[in-house]
Amino acid sequence: MSNSADSPQPGSSPASIQRFRPVRVLTVAVFALAGLIFFTSFNTAKGTNIRTDASLLKLSDLIQERSHKNGRLDESNGSLRDDVEALAERDNGSTKAEEAKLAALEKNAGTQRLKGKAVTVTLNDAPPNATAKLPGYPEPQPDYLVIHQQDLQAVVNALWQGGAKGIKVMDQRLISTSAVRCVGNTLILQGRVYSPPYKIQAVGDPEKLQKALSASAAIQNYMVYVNVYGLGWKVEEDGAVTLPGYSGTVDLHYAKPVE
Repeated sequence: MSNSADSPQPGSSPASIQRFRPVRVLTVAVFALAGLIFFTSFNTAKGTNIRTDASLLKLSDLIQERSHKNGRLDESNGSLRDDVEALAERDNGSTKAEEAKLAALEKNAGTQRLKGKAVTVTLNDAPPNATAKLPGYPEPQPDYLVIHQQDLQAVVNALWQGGAKGIKVMDQRLISTSAVRCVGNTLILQGRVYSPPYKIQAVGDPEKLQKALSASAAIQNYMVYVNVYGLGWKVEEDGAVTLPGYSGTVDLHYAKPVE
């Protein structure tokens, strides 16, 4: 007969017997859980290396695929919107004053093309092997060498402050509900994903736009990293350009309480 601690011995009290039972149950549960994990891993892998198997769709590939799909849908939506507007203009029963008011609202909303002189700001990551260029500064952390959401927002906000009539980030026009967001070192804008370098183009008075950029405290802080660690920064006057109208959805998406 076994003489292990798990087995009740002659003369053992009920309290001493109960003390060992939870340990025994816990041991069985651990082995059962381990078996379930091994079975799940085997069933998922099916004999392949789930870390390196190229046949498995990577998350980055899925994001790029959805980004391209959203871009095609935006183009299709813009084309359909043009067709609808053309049909509506044939005979909509509105007066010239009403049409002028509607055109002004569409222009302010950013859904129509915009012509004018423009300034383009380009931001880029620093070289991966960058070192501190000026004495007294620490060697860079990886976080110092990439463009952040706050950097893009600082440029957009400064351009609006400088009187921009319209702004385009990469190939998309910004409207009042646009959100410039970064995840890692990629920009997510209106359902599409972009990698640096990032180009921001604004239509307005070039002198006022550049003055607003120089006056921004957030951009002044960014310029420290430009001068010390080599982050990319370029401001160019483009002359006369035409910004595209916003072609995406104008529906508002918001959280709802769970009932």
